Amino acid sequence: MKMTNEAFLQLAESDVAKRGDALWALWLESRGDWDSAHVAAQRAGDAGDSAGDWVHAFLHRVEGDEGNAGYWYARAGRKKPAAGTSFAEERAGILAELWR
Repeated sequence: MKMTNEAFLQLAESDVAKRGDALWALWLESRGDWDSAHVAAQRAGDAGDSAGDWVHAFLHRVEGDEGNAGYWYARAGRKKPAAGTSFAEERAGILAELWR
């Protein structure tokens, strides 16, 4: 099942939280809670989850800290998105890969 950003936002906390900290962080960011999202992404990355590092990179891109984002993309083994990629487009791409 392909998960859309709109459907993702409608999920209950418990449905997302049980899928791990990387998706939890993405859900929190989608709902405007960047600080809590950052904590969750950091926790996932610290546990060795490269998806957490990927979401962490995305969060720093959203924040406007491109240098820090670059570090986290590299740590996650991911390329930075192409110039002009919107946050919504990147979020959708991350979601499509992590929601399996």
